Amino acid sequence: MSFHRMWRDLAPLGRDPRTGGYRRHAWTPADAECRAWFRAEAERRALAYEVDRNGNQWAWHGDPTVGDAVVTGSHLDSVPDGGAFDGPLGVVSAFAALDELLSRGARFTRPLGIVNFGDEEGARFGLACVGSRLTAGHLTREQAFALTDADGTTLPAALAAAGHDPEAIGPDPERLARIGAFVELHVEQGRALDLTDHPVGVAAAIWPHGRWRFDFHGEANHAGTTRLADRRDPMLPYAATVLAAREAARSAGAVATFGKVAVEPNGVNAVPSLVRGWLDSRAADRTTLDRVVSAVERAARDHADRHRVRLAVTRESFTPVVEFAHALRDELGRLLTRDGTRPPVPVLATGAGHDAGILAGSVPTAMLFVRNPTGVSHSPAERATEDDCLAGVAALTDVLEGLACR
Repeated sequence: MSFHRMWRDLAPLGRDPRTGGYRRHAWTPADAECRAWFRAEAERRALAYEVDRNGNQWAWHGDPTVGDAVVTGSHLDSVPDGGAFDGPLGVVSAFAALDELLSRGARFTRPLGIVNFGDEEGARFGLACVGSRLTAGHLTREQAFALTDADGTTLPAALAAAGHDPEAIGPDPERLARIGAFVELHVEQGRALDLTDHPVGVAAAIWPHGRWRFDFHGEANHAGTTRLADRRDPMLPYAATVLAAREAARSAGAVATFGKVAVEPNGVNAVPSLVRGWLDSRAADRTTLDRVVSAVERAARDHADRHRVRLAVTRESFTPVVEFAHALRDELGRLLTRDGTRPPVPVLATGAGHDAGILAGSVPTAMLFVRNPTGVSHSPAERATEDDCLAGVAALTDVLEGLACR
């Protein structure tokens, strides 16, 4: 089956041999290898291949300019030491589903597109879904040009180094106008499906979520000679804020994580002058999320004042709750149950952001989830069984046939 060959060919690209995780960061050599793989798969099937103004890759069966196209796909980039399935499963499954439809002799009545959105994870520049945000107009050129990675490389410089024109980036309403429906298949990032007998589920909504940067400014000093009473150590209020975030999230039924931290001057024998931490928080609704983040900020300011440390908090990104198009979601359920001849599939919400969520304000979108037996994601331990992956391909095939081949 084509799925197995594609999965085998893609598996070694960008994999760290020490950790077994993936480092497919946007606009790096590993990302370029993945993009070359996508183009080769498009050309293998004689699909019309193109790269849009924001670096997203497209492969088309049929003429997309006629409009009302059905599009599927996901992303190929990863978080640091990410798993094999987050993103790539949706892209590989898209090509495999098309192969199955062609082998059935399906008659397409709508164009079918397969997409690889660029920089979905935001691992390099700190903002998720850059390719889809730019396309949908949720990220301005000015904001995009201000993005830098940990080495100080700007997004425009990275794009130029990868052979793309940074001056071309920006909203792409004409391309979005071609799309009648977008369906993204993704490995589940959680265990909701594992607690059922179902290998595949349908997404109901994406929780509102955002990222906030907490800058604790203290005073650099000698770790061996500075009295504890004389220190303005920003590490102390930062550490207390991490614990406060956990408690605020627990009490609200939400999630909050400080998963990234930068320290200056970052010396073993030095009291830091700056501790910068990034908070990721998500909740079932905007009111709860605001309450959690406000509680974390209040705690951070109290602890900073206690240690004579200055605090600055900056919201770097925010995505409101996404309710997927009910009509399309219900249509997926109908197609997967074959009008009631199969058991209904679970419909579940998720706390993870996706390109489908970004596009939801512009085109009808829906998502399919494939069971993850451990619930682990953003880790080399991320898993999905072969049988469940193939069940995902079969489900996506049925959905695409019902939407594009009627």
